[in-house]
Amino acid sequence: MTSTIKVNNIQNQCGANIINENSNTITIGASGDTIALASGASQSGFGREGSVDWQTGSIKTGNFTAASGEGYFINSSGSITMNLPAGSAGAIVAVSDYARNFATHNFIVSPNGSEKIGGEANDATLDVNGQAATFVYVDSTKGWINVQNAEDTETGAISFMAATGGTVSTCGDFKVHKFTGPGTFCVSQVSTVCSGRNNLFYAVVAGGGGGGDDGAGGGGAGGFRLGGPGPFPSTPLAAPALTATVTAFPITVGGGGAGAGSPNTGVSGSSSIFSTITSAGGGGGGSRGETPKNGTAGGSGGGGGGSSPASPGAGCFGAGGSGNTPSVSPAQGNSGGSGGASPAHQGGGGGGATGGGGSVGGNPGSSSGGPGGAGGSITELFGASPKPFYGPTNGVLAGGGGGSGRASPGPAPGGAAGPGGGGQGEGQSMSLQSGTVNTGGGGGGSEFLGTTAGSGGSGIVYIKYKFQ
Repeated sequence: MTSTIKVNNIQNQCGANIINENSNTITIGASGDTIALASGASQSGFGREGSVDWQTGSIKTGNFTAASGEGYFINSSGSITMNLPAGSAGAIVAVSDYARNFATHNFIVSPNGSEKIGGEANDATLDVNGQAATFVYVDSTKGWINVQNAEDTETGAISFMAATGGTVSTCGDFKVHKFTGPGTFCVSQVSTVCSGRNNLFYAVVAGGGGGGDDGAGGGGAGGFRLGGPGPFPSTPLAAPALTATVTAFPITVGGGGAGAGSPNTGVSGSSSIFSTITSAGGGGGGSRGETPKNGTAGGSGGGGGGSSPASPGAGCFGAGGSGNTPSVSPAQGNSGGSGGASPAHQGGGGGGATGGGGSVGGNPGSSSGGPGGAGGSITELFGASPKPFYGPTNGVLAGGGGGSGRASPGPAPGGAAGPGGGGQGEGQSMSLQSGTVNTGGGGGGSEFLGTTAGSGGSGIVYIKYKFQ
């Protein structure tokens, strides 16, 4: 048998309300009261988020198992793991970095058995100095969800770096600064809570070389250097890493080299520079002659010129210029292709970037100029989007210029442009092209004497970092 007591108010001996009901609103306690839950008791349905009993008398210095409804201060001298209790809807656990050293000694939150944290059956890691987090168990699908994540900034801690300069794009938690001409990458603050947040991704591409004139080789692509905190197993260029400091970094974007306007070698491109990283301009394409001219060495080498049909040039051809000049590790570019011997006196293709699909400049075929070497992709370090931000080549840069075809005997087409902004070589039904602006592509070589060859495309610099 049960009994029922029907009242609207319960008061203490002094007449102050303990429980009061008014218009379907129930008030427990009065202003100034402390409402305590007995040890071992539990509560539900009262918005447990943020409502924990902080264990101030027991600072945790080693691994432990949490209890629902409790909050813990962590004083770590090494990595500590907190094992969550078995999950039930509304269970809550909170932690806070007492020692402010989670970045050095990561704090690990481990779910019970096969339960989940944020929908994943994996540990969660707290790695920010002064970090605090509150976990609430919701259901078996998501498990424990971090409903409150905060950082103690009372000591003037700075969470993320900040910088200005160039054209800025946001992609997720990262910012990308693009420089298409000279400028300054100015860092105004760096993270003081996590040094890894000051790591920089970069792509530094130099200006491409100009094509040669008259049976000539294509210009070599500008030097192509990538870096970041890595590793990047499919990109052998990701080195060395750079770390931001509060300073102004001058940015140099190299111009493309001019195409030759007489039987001569094209002009080499100019270097691009960011901090300690210098990418060398692409080499100019060689030209035809009784003594064929070699392609010029550079970030990527220019293609060699073809031979003259007249003695003593018959049977001779110009060599492709060497890539990765000056030498850096990892290499910044490939060599150009050789020119063709008489009567197939077409020019060789300029070298393309190293890594990410880049290739050497092609040698001429029996009926075509040498193709420009393919450029490299920066998307592994910078992501596949936003493609408009990358420009017309969608993140593929530093393609070599194609070598020229020949008018007689012939006719023969010019060499194809190297993917990544290289210019097409002149030949049958193929117009001469310059390297694409801000790609570091090499210019195409010209077939006819006095036809100005394609100029190299200007370089570009990208810088990426985590900002939130």
